Amino acid sequence: MKGRALVTGASSGIGLELAKLFAAGGYDLVLVARRRDELAVLGADLTERHRVACEAIAMDLAASGAAATLAQQLNRGSAGVDVLVNNAGFGALGEVATMDVETVRRMIQLNVGALTELTRLVLPGMLARGHGRIMNVASTAGFVPGPFMAVYYATKAYVISFSEALAEELRGSGVTVTVLCPGPTRTEFQAVAKMGSARLMKLPGVMDAAPVARAGYAGLMAGKRMVVPGFMNRMLPFVIRFSPRGLVVRVSRIFQQSVRG
Repeated sequence: MKGRALVTGASSGIGLELAKLFAAGGYDLVLVARRRDELAVLGADLTERHRVACEAIAMDLAASGAAATLAQQLNRGSAGVDVLVNNAGFGALGEVATMDVETVRRMIQLNVGALTELTRLVLPGMLARGHGRIMNVASTAGFVPGPFMAVYYATKAYVISFSEALAEELRGSGVTVTVLCPGPTRTEFQAVAKMGSARLMKLPGVMDAAPVARAGYAGLMAGKRMVVPGFMNRMLPFVIRFSPRGLVVRVSRIFQQSVRG
């Protein structure tokens, strides 16, 4: 076995596809998500197919103190994890002035708070062993402001900045940090965020979860600091860099307004 990989948000989408790749690569798995039944089925399937150990932990990481509780469970009678994949996250469409306050709190806690805290809690063990890999799943949304999804876009900007800074802090330590920045991807995210009719999802280059996960996994194993799957998505940071900021945010607004009708 190559080690132990923790994947949050593992019950569907990119997280599920990443779990499959780690199992195929010989990693034992800790699968974390809110849906216990889906995790149990996935864990049993991966164990049968790849002969790896799979531990399923049903947990809502948006709850206060959840990351610390998870870290305690990981360290109890074990050597921690060799790979951490912070994939859990969600978005919500709406104006900041009218968005449900609890939704805002949960989004920030899951996308930013739990990701940061869990990274902090597993990192000392990785450094003590002299090796480890961390993948934080952000989004191309983190490259631009996002009117009508302002909180979500801002959380992903944080994930990109945090990951790049942490990667530099850890340079030469044996622990690598990779930030995965998918563009629009066909997953349950769109249904949760109520983005199914968004013009953004009608653009060419929308990807399925499996190729996004494959690109992220390959980049993680290669020690890359940033992975942006898809040619058009990789062009986005360069286009934004040379475009007026005011124009960028207005174009972003147009794509989100299409959902609002």
